[in-house]
Amino acid sequence: MKIKIAFIINPISGTSKKKDFNEIIERELDATIYDSEIVVTDHPGHGTELAKAFVVRKFQIVVAVGGDGTVNEVGRALINTKTSLGIIPMGSGNGLARHLNIPMNEIKAIQQLNNSESILMDYGIVNGRPFFCTCGTGFDAYVSTEFAKGDKRGIMSYIEKIITGYFSYKSQNYHLIGEGIDLTAKAFVLTFANASQWGNNAYIAPQASVQDGKIDISIMSNFPIIAIPTLALQLFAKTIDKDLFMTTLRTDKITLTRDEPGPFHYDGEPYEEGTKICVKVVPNGIRVMVKKRF
Repeated sequence: MKIKIAFIINPISGTSKKKDFNEIIERELDATIYDSEIVVTDHPGHGTELAKAFVVRKFQIVVAVGGDGTVNEVGRALINTKTSLGIIPMGSGNGLARHLNIPMNEIKAIQQLNNSESILMDYGIVNGRPFFCTCGTGFDAYVSTEFAKGDKRGIMSYIEKIITGYFSYKSQNYHLIGEGIDLTAKAFVLTFANASQWGNNAYIAPQASVQDGKIDISIMSNFPIIAIPTLALQLFAKTIDKDLFMTTLRTDKITLTRDEPGPFHYDGEPYEEGTKICVKVVPNGIRVMVKKRF
């Protein structure tokens, strides 16, 4: 019997055109293995609604076609079910897909599904909201908020927001409490990482694993402008955790308090969060499709 697989396409994620994506799926997906169905989202939250319906219909795989936000919408409907999450990365950052070694080329990503297997992966929860890659506050949440306000997508637009935002963003004081952790710090960036990177191969938590039952906490303190080139190089060289401006913690549950409410993000999607934020990991809580190891 063929495997039932559904593709949920977010037509507005990233910068790639998806007009002919149906034909690409039909051409590249192995029809001897899969019986496929393709749907398109048309409003925020629609991916979750569609994915829930496919779970009820006992589809074995539901594939998110888009960026980390689309992955989050689809994935939240699949947690603690027997249905596996697939990813065709077509967003701006594609952090989780990159961590899982899913090809950035959509044709190769579909072809990989023909030779893939389902594994169990951890996911995180921040004040009741699930996340699969990273969540956090500080400068990256500020940039995510500014990026969402603009009309342009893609890495160059994101870099533009980073450069302009550096001079206007003001750091906050944070207090972290958890098992064996009691830390007060003024941070420029505070990221909770299930996977290792924000996206675009910028590794904010190089040692993070989606299968260790832990959340890596990356805390970047304020730094002088002359340190930016070095920090940028370290982000892409997977060595940012060695920098003197970085503190790294690892735990399964943590509570963050801060001076005032403000921007926060989960999987790159910005929103406003309060002064108390609880983050925890759910081990082996979702199935995800990756390339067969043997």
